[in-house]
Amino acid sequence: MSSSYVPHTRIPSLVFPTSAQTSQYAAQVIAKLIRENNQAGRPTVLGLATGSTPVQLYRELIKLHKEAGIDFSRVITFNLDEYYPMQPDDPHSYHRFMQEHLFQHINIPQENIHIPDGTIPAEEAEDYCIRYEQLIQRAGGIDIQILGIGRTGHIGFNEPGSTRNSRTRLVSLDPLTRRDAAAGFFGEDNVPYRALTMGVGTIMSARKILLLAFGEHKAPIVRRAVEEDPTEEVTASFLQQHPDATFLLDASAASQLTAFRRPWEVGPVKWTEDRIRHAVIWLSQQVGKALLKLSDEDFREYHLYDLLREHGPAAKLCERVFHDRCATICTHMAGTEPGKTVLVFSPHPDDDVISMGGTMLRLVEQGQKVHVAYMTSGNIAVFDHDVHRFVDFMVGFNSRFGIGPKEAAEVRDRVLQFLARKQPGQPDSDEVLKIKALIRETEARAAAKACGIPPEQCHFMDLRFYRTGTVAKAPIQPQDIDDIVTLIEQLQPLQIYLAGELSDPHGTHRMCAEAIYEAVRRLRARGQTFEVWLYRGAWEEWEAHEIERAVPLTPEILERKKLAIFRHQSQKDRAMFPGDSDQREFWQRAEDRNRNTARTYDQLGLAEFYALEGFVRWKE
Repeated sequence: MSSSYVPHTRIPSLVFPTSAQTSQYAAQVIAKLIRENNQAGRPTVLGLATGSTPVQLYRELIKLHKEAGIDFSRVITFNLDEYYPMQPDDPHSYHRFMQEHLFQHINIPQENIHIPDGTIPAEEAEDYCIRYEQLIQRAGGIDIQILGIGRTGHIGFNEPGSTRNSRTRLVSLDPLTRRDAAAGFFGEDNVPYRALTMGVGTIMSARKILLLAFGEHKAPIVRRAVEEDPTEEVTASFLQQHPDATFLLDASAASQLTAFRRPWEVGPVKWTEDRIRHAVIWLSQQVGKALLKLSDEDFREYHLYDLLREHGPAAKLCERVFHDRCATICTHMAGTEPGKTVLVFSPHPDDDVISMGGTMLRLVEQGQKVHVAYMTSGNIAVFDHDVHRFVDFMVGFNSRFGIGPKEAAEVRDRVLQFLARKQPGQPDSDEVLKIKALIRETEARAAAKACGIPPEQCHFMDLRFYRTGTVAKAPIQPQDIDDIVTLIEQLQPLQIYLAGELSDPHGTHRMCAEAIYEAVRRLRARGQTFEVWLYRGAWEEWEAHEIERAVPLTPEILERKKLAIFRHQSQKDRAMFPGDSDQREFWQRAEDRNRNTARTYDQLGLAEFYALEGFVRWKE
């Protein structure tokens, strides 16, 4: 398991290539302590977290229990928090989350499980929280506390302003925290305003703390927590004062740390081609000069002495990077000979056009055969009012054409009755999910057609891991990977494109990417060859030093790309899960990012384009 500690952080930070490897490491640490304590006849007290981050960790613990015989009968657990008010059997309850994701799969006694009670009367909350603290103390204190980190920097629900010595209490949630939770509640309006949480002081009393963070969207707050002074504005930063706290990060969550962002500032650097390009482009942007205008003095002023000494002078260095960036500009992505097959994997039914719609249009214009594989239905991201509209259309259509109007009306009545009784945040019925999936499927076909891709080249895979009807997803199934392998073998593409963006609100992009990577490994082991390219666009964009292929888009192509995005009407004006605090629509994000990439290339002194879509080649 490849990992490394990051130099010059105020909290030990261990970085792994993937979130799966990070979770495996954390599970091994926990399992080792349980074994040692079991042999000594002592209990093991764990502090547990919820949310998407620890799900893979819990799956690893279940695997260790079933396959390696880890015995949880002496384990005592205390969960960090619970929404308030919240019934324990509610689909959004952390009681239910923990049962479904861990407790019902291991041999832990129910009396050893402690989760804050979201049903207590508000006037009794203070006394209840004192008793919760006492239970932790009677158990001997927490041996290992598992944490995630919110984008406000909170641990547990200790929002900005929480003090270093705070204890278990009833708190109000930050608006950003509620927005981040909106996906799981099918809308921000359904997210509770308060929660019960362990305090910062309670967390700091644990003997060992492991904080897990995954994805680019966590990178800015991870950097603040481990590199800046401790502050109540970022409660995770208090962990700097803990004697045994470690941040366990995937490469994406670590990407903003100085050792990755500007490694030349933290110590000697081995100047690879990637790092040279990174440093020179960074310098160009810092001083506001085009690449070929940088001087030796610019390098010295920004502490790039070693680079200048080893690979200078400046003129030689900058010409090297200039030509490297010029070589990324690509007008014929699949070569000049037409008729090649290109396969685009789209995690949701709109990621293809949002992130690489311009490239798809250009490929089609150049005579290439573009197939799009929509990996999930995306049905949880459709508003109920769209279902009302489409069932009305269905009944009217069938009635006018004499196609079973009675049966259609019965379906409509059942669906509308369900929606009328549906509680806030309640998962949809199977019929409603099927309608929402159909809405997104027809939108995807319309968007593909706007790019010149016929319906028979659209593949709706409906992978099994997504079929939960909720934001929480099942693990990738072996059959999911088999389906991907089968499709690639069937099409024999020259190139494969997939989402390399891991900041989507509920992790679907990450899971789809991991499934494709495994399929590609299998096929390459069989001797099959094809290029694999990663796109971004909905939440993040590749930076100038990362891009390995830049596809120019004319004003006409960018306009046609926007029109293709518009075909996804259920995501227009207001998307169910827009992600982060960016209030722009997806077409606006795509246009701004594509034009900004072109502007960045222009500022570097490269050719000037109206817009660019950037790609990175996947390297295992």
